[in-house]
Amino acid sequence: MILLINPPLVKPSEPPPGLARLYGTLKREGVGCEIIDANIEGVLYLLEKGMEANDNWTARAVRNRQSNLDYLRNPQCRLNVDRYKRAVFDLNRLLGKAAQSAGPARLTLSNYQDPALSPVRSSDLLRAAEKYAENPFHSYFSQRISRAIELNSPGFVGISLNFLSQALTAFSMIGFIKARYAGIRVVLGGSLVTSWVQGPGWKRPFDGLVDMVVSGPGEQPLLDLAGIDTKVKRRFSYDMFPMSDYLSPGSILPYSASIGCWWNRCAFCPEKAEGTLYDPVPPMEAVLEVSQLCSALRPSLIHFLDSAMSPGLLSRLSQNPPGAPWYGFTRMTRRLADEDFCQALRASGCVMLKVGVESGDQWVLDCECKGMSLGLASKVLGALKKAGIGTYVYLLFGSPSETEAQARNTLDFTVRHAPLIDFLNLAVFNMPVNSPEAKRLATAPHYEGDLSLYTGFRHPGGWDRPKVRRFLEAEFRKHPAIASILSHEPPLFTSNHAPFFVR
Repeated sequence: MILLINPPLVKPSEPPPGLARLYGTLKREGVGCEIIDANIEGVLYLLEKGMEANDNWTARAVRNRQSNLDYLRNPQCRLNVDRYKRAVFDLNRLLGKAAQSAGPARLTLSNYQDPALSPVRSSDLLRAAEKYAENPFHSYFSQRISRAIELNSPGFVGISLNFLSQALTAFSMIGFIKARYAGIRVVLGGSLVTSWVQGPGWKRPFDGLVDMVVSGPGEQPLLDLAGIDTKVKRRFSYDMFPMSDYLSPGSILPYSASIGCWWNRCAFCPEKAEGTLYDPVPPMEAVLEVSQLCSALRPSLIHFLDSAMSPGLLSRLSQNPPGAPWYGFTRMTRRLADEDFCQALRASGCVMLKVGVESGDQWVLDCECKGMSLGLASKVLGALKKAGIGTYVYLLFGSPSETEAQARNTLDFTVRHAPLIDFLNLAVFNMPVNSPEAKRLATAPHYEGDLSLYTGFRHPGGWDRPKVRRFLEAEFRKHPAIASILSHEPPLFTSNHAPFFVR
């Protein structure tokens, strides 16, 4: 028996796909498995705690707690954006207040921060394990994990750690398990753990606390632990997840049709630097599995999680509607500039595509090996708009090849195409610590910690992070055309809820 746990805290809008894939694969091979999505359970536990309402906002949030939870789960909430935002902010207020009563940690519906502990310092993670009772989720997970262990008697507990915002609570859980159930082996995996292990500074800092660290997909290592001698065949299953509990205007089915990126050529790409190989499910097989999941679960939305949905997958979806509205991230290709193809995608259920324009300067795109032209980007945005497919456009500022003048070219491009853009993600460039391209730049520590995934660097053109941030805040965000786009962003849940609000 294996107990798998998804620790808090990430956006509680949908079930964790990594655990769903692990569970589905283990179940297919007859391995006993119990699931705890401690993210949604822990968030709801804290939201429902009694608390002192010593100000008007908190009093209103307490009074409307259940109605706000119900409203966020109601598909009709998309019809009243102001009411939706009020529900999100009120619940966020309650979560923050609940954390304050337990210590210095700061919680939102999308993040966990502790001013005293850093998730990129292994010594702080070990301290979180030692001081597990100080974690704001302790009163929840001490009861929940104990109940699951005593009921199921697992030989192993697997912790799936994918985001920095989960790290401190993940280690608090590990510390609790080791203190209370010394005979149980703890397996630690997930995409964040993979990035740590693949980094140049990995020195096995958790030996003595964690029994096994898994880098990369966890299905085969868990099957090996269970004594199953078979070649892994990945499968998703959401049988054990509380699909109606997640905070979204309708249930969301997350699905990944690949590991890695089919393009895999972009400069400074973390996946490329880590040596992640592209491993896709055959497109037709993926479409059939998604269709079967849709038939069983009847989701309101499918979320394709691929680093970039492949042209083959998009083509199959255009010909074989999966049975529910869907969205995902994809590269801009010539096929997406074809209006007929975009119409076929829309007819198959595509409601939104996340697309990486990255820069409005061709020189920057060429230097970063993006493999696209601005002319193509214009055609793609136009074809998607004409087909009625929403666009969530990603822009990146401060890369080594960008100057302030080129950032203004991105501003100009965005303004010109504003009528074709529904949502924007504005990111400041981070240099992956293991990027081979970093070797030609002067680097310096970015975050103080042996587990940091990024390094600081001296920008060759002097376009450093403070200047980039000032430009974004003082100029880019304030342009009326761009401010109008940004005003439509679903607060805190951002792209996870954006498909419900495509205009």
